[in-house]
Amino acid sequence: MSKVTQTKAEVIEEIKEKLAASQGTVLINYTGINVQEVTDMRAKFRAAGVEYKVYKNTLIHRAANELGIEGLADYLHGSTAVAFCKDDPITAPKAVLSYIEKAKKMEVKCGLLGTEVLDAKAVEDLSKLPAKEVVVAQLLGVMNGPIRNFVSVLNGPARSLVYALQAIADQKGA
Repeated sequence: MSKVTQTKAEVIEEIKEKLAASQGTVLINYTGINVQEVTDMRAKFRAAGVEYKVYKNTLIHRAANELGIEGLADYLHGSTAVAFCKDDPITAPKAVLSYIEKAKKMEVKCGLLGTEVLDAKAVEDLSKLPAKEVVVAQLLGVMNGPIRNFVSVLNGPARSLVYALQAIADQKGA
């Protein structure tokens, strides 16, 4: 095997590992940004827990095929960069779209949620979802509501008795 073929095989394996480990992946057309903007973007992505990497379209296509991801070939044209996030499926779309909104020079090609290919609109919709911690807090609040109401109902008669006794004490004192 030639050195070039071996290098390509290693890159395909790297892409496969990153795609398999990623909760949320976004493919980006990065045309039009300069080196300083890329450096700034990488720093912001890193702070958010997102890894940004540029790969050749053919290597992405081969890795996706080996993982059984279908429908990605339609998006693999022009300049392609990939944003991976291992922790949360919403983090990568949020970070990418936040930066695109600021820079106005790149565009989302598509995204991956597991092995499902999402178009740019679906990636944008995904980025608008609240973070996992917010959803968990909202769920706990909803679950806590009935219990809080039940305790309030149980305390109602005791509270009424206290108010009645206070009213009687106020009448005698006046």
